[in-house]
Amino acid sequence: MKTIVVWLRQDLRLIDNPAMAAATQEGEVVIPVYIHCPQEYAAWPPGAAGRWWLHHSLLSLDQSLKKIGSRLVVRHGPSLEHLIDVVNKSGAQAVYFNRLYEPALAARDLRLKQALAEVGVPCYSSNGALLFTPETLMTQDGKPYKVFTPYWKKCQQLHFDKQPLSAPRHLGTVPAAVSGINIEQLNLLPRVRWYEGLQHSWPVSELDVLQRLDEFCEASLAGYKSRRDRPDLDGTSRLSPYLHFGQISPRQIVWRLHQITDASLADVETFTKELLWREFAHHVLHYFPHTTDAPLDPRFEGFPPVGGTVELLEAWQQGRTGFPLVDAGMRQLWTSGWMHNRVRMVVASFLTKNSLISWKEGARWFWETLVDADLANNSFNWQWCAGCGADAAPYFRIFNPVTQSRKFDPQGGYIKRWLPELTALPQEYIHEPWRAPLDAQRHCGVIIGRDYPKPILDLSETRQRALGLYQQHIKKALS
Repeated sequence: MKTIVVWLRQDLRLIDNPAMAAATQEGEVVIPVYIHCPQEYAAWPPGAAGRWWLHHSLLSLDQSLKKIGSRLVVRHGPSLEHLIDVVNKSGAQAVYFNRLYEPALAARDLRLKQALAEVGVPCYSSNGALLFTPETLMTQDGKPYKVFTPYWKKCQQLHFDKQPLSAPRHLGTVPAAVSGINIEQLNLLPRVRWYEGLQHSWPVSELDVLQRLDEFCEASLAGYKSRRDRPDLDGTSRLSPYLHFGQISPRQIVWRLHQITDASLADVETFTKELLWREFAHHVLHYFPHTTDAPLDPRFEGFPPVGGTVELLEAWQQGRTGFPLVDAGMRQLWTSGWMHNRVRMVVASFLTKNSLISWKEGARWFWETLVDADLANNSFNWQWCAGCGADAAPYFRIFNPVTQSRKFDPQGGYIKRWLPELTALPQEYIHEPWRAPLDAQRHCGVIIGRDYPKPILDLSETRQRALGLYQQHIKKALS
């Protein structure tokens, strides 16, 4: 009887899992193994919100496996050591896994694959995370893409609406000799119980994400192009954390999109572009692994030359800058582990440009607090906002949080949801509460400077300061 080990990582699902599907074709017994070893992530081990999600997604996967007569073998410690132990105790003939693209993990996987081969255990890897592996798409010169538009055009030339693989019906019984620990023993849940908001915001299972995908396709895909920038509306898919942890594959999403008949081609294309933007981030990370900690554009190394204050950073983190859209976004992040994409751009611009604080500080905070914290997306998007990455927003594009608020949260619904202290303010002041007359503040029961902070900086002055410093820095870098 042939036994295969399937090493699960960020592919915590049964449907459309290429490594698991390949293993079931080759072996009568398939042993699902998850090994937790934060040290192997180098400088970027999972953050607090990500660990919370991982805890619940592992519990859910274990339940799904038990329904088909299997179980999840959970281990803690060096991956190679535990894989060899599982192979020895089970008599497995091979190890299957799906590829990861984080630099430290990709290097770890290569070393592990070679080490297992040396002891006579072949390893087989599949692509279970992306529509296209990074090597699939290259420029005509054989170089990696740095600009999204030609990357997107290349994707359109390829066939990527393939039918997802079915879930296995049976994996065989995991041998009793192969032991593991309880998921609770991984101690993934944060010690500070701030995560109650996550529990209210996110059901975490493979079944839940399929239901969420259906709801999005049926209720929100039509009109997605015009609604996706509105944080006050339920116009986005909220699939990102499920994608990161692999509870759904991008192929499943694309296949589902092509079943929709009542959404416009523009809406479907716009959403597909968002999926490919994620793919582009992984493409960039694969070919430029240093971008997790350094800018892709070397001209911006060492920028800003002078950083913002600790008080500024803490005010931004805690949602008390005095600018409602920024503060609403940061409080949504702290409470729910997620933030609307339009607001992410606004808060990132505010931190890196108005506050002159390095994009790395923002990336670290998002890494700790986002349930969808993905190294490729997080690094890529922060560099995009700071103007130092691939296909980045130009340095002189500085989002005005008041203008953005008026345009994308016109009635102030998003602000009022996350900043309840401003709920009673008249709509004319909801985007700039500091402009409300003192009598109006007293009438509404909110005194600016006491119940809600005054603006921590001047938008116009800090914009001009940022532009001047950017220009000086680039001129110096080119000289």
